[in-house]
Amino acid sequence: MSLAQTVGDVLAPLNAILNATSATLVLFGFAAVRRKDTAAHSRAMMAAFFTSSLFLASYVTRWALTGTHRFPGDGWLKVAYLAILSSHMLLAIVTVPLVLRTISLGRRARYPEHRRTGRWTLPIWTYVSVTGVLVYVMLYHVA
Repeated sequence: MSLAQTVGDVLAPLNAILNATSATLVLFGFAAVRRKDTAAHSRAMMAAFFTSSLFLASYVTRWALTGTHRFPGDGWLKVAYLAILSSHMLLAIVTVPLVLRTISLGRRARYPEHRRTGRWTLPIWTYVSVTGVLVYVMLYHVA
């Protein structure tokens, strides 16, 4: 096995861990803001952003080293995988500017706009993080 493949094999589960951590932090941040604990909300969301950024760097590195991976299953499982993967990829593209905009508004204390944008950002970011874990599980552990 090549060094690139070995590194890729390590990065794949790491990416799932980073996605799961990001989803958890986003939900903690949401819970904190619902409790009116804006300091905890800010810390959790910035940690989620940092974790998601680490994921993106790790994912791009893994992709550069090992390329894309075909789903080995077939039938309804492959259809489900491709549906989840396609929605995950489409919404991942949307997530980046949404997260950057929402964070920017919060850091500049533009709270009404921050809340309006956050209402869209939170569920999409959570979905992308959770489905990232699901894609990993389906690709490496189910089929």
